[in-house]
Amino acid sequence: MITLGEGNTPLLRAPRLSERFDVELWLKWEGANPTGSFKDRGMAVAVTRAVERGATGVVCASTGNTAASAAAYAARAGLRAVVFTPRGAVSRGKVAQARAVGADVREIDGTFEDAHREARRLADEEGFVNVNSINPDRIEGQASAAREVVQQLGRVPDVLALPYGGGGNTVAYAVGFGERLPRFVLGEAERRQDTFASAIRIVEPVHRLEVGGVLKRSDGTLVTLTEEQIEEAWRLVAREEGVFCEPASAAGIAAVAASGTAAGQSIVCVLTGHGLKDPDATERLAA
Repeated sequence: MITLGEGNTPLLRAPRLSERFDVELWLKWEGANPTGSFKDRGMAVAVTRAVERGATGVVCASTGNTAASAAAYAARAGLRAVVFTPRGAVSRGKVAQARAVGADVREIDGTFEDAHREARRLADEEGFVNVNSINPDRIEGQASAAREVVQQLGRVPDVLALPYGGGGNTVAYAVGFGERLPRFVLGEAERRQDTFASAIRIVEPVHRLEVGGVLKRSDGTLVTLTEEQIEEAWRLVAREEGVFCEPASAAGIAAVAASGTAAGQSIVCVLTGHGLKDPDATERLAA
C-alpha cells in the first residue's frame, strides 16, 4: 500500500455553530490529511493500484488539491506525475506543493474542463494512469470517510453537508454510507467560473448526473451560494470554532446556513482542505 498516513481524521464537535443553528453540528476535518485535503484518501488507493498495474506515471487535471495529492503519492511510489492546471486559476500554495515533490506541472490556457481533456489525452496516448475522480479507485478510497463518520459518531448523521465542485466526493460519501444515506446538502458557488473559492472553480461538474442521483435518493438539497455567503461561513468556522480551512471547505457550512434545517438534527459538515492551501484568499479574508 502506498500511504502517507491518510485517513482517521478528527470529527470535531462544533458547540458555537450548533447553538447558532439550533442543531448538533460536527466538523469532519479533512485538512488533517498528509497533503492537507481529502484527496489523499482516494489517491492512496489510486496510486497503489497504478503501481500494481505497472504504470510508469500518473496524470491528472486539477484546481489544486488533486495536483498536490497526486504529486506526493507518486513521489512516494517512485512514479512520474504530470499535472494539468488552468493558468492563473490555481492557488499558489497548491502549485508549490506539487512542484516541491517533483511533479511536472503544465499550465494551460483554458478552463478546468480543458485541463481534464489534456489529462485524458495523455492517459490514452502515453499510458499514464489518470487519477482524477473518473478513476473508480479514487472513489473507493474517498468512501472511507463516510465509514469513519459513522464509526466516530456512532450512527449515520441526519445531514451531511459538502462543498460541490466536480462532485466526486459526493459520490464517494454515498458509496461509503451504502444503503442508509443521510440527507445530502451541497453548496456550490454561484460564480463557478471565477469564484474565490478556487477548489470548487469547476464550470462543468464531471459527476453531475451521479450527484443528481444522490440528491434524489437522499431527499437532498443543492444550494447555490454567493461569494459573500461562502466568505461569511469561512469566518464563522475560523472565529467561532478555531478551524482554519480553505474557503471552498466552508461551502457546506454556508449551504446549511442558507437551506435551513430542523432543530436538533445531527449534521456533519465536511471541511475538505486546510487554510494554508490557499494563502492569498485566506490572507484577504483574515484582514
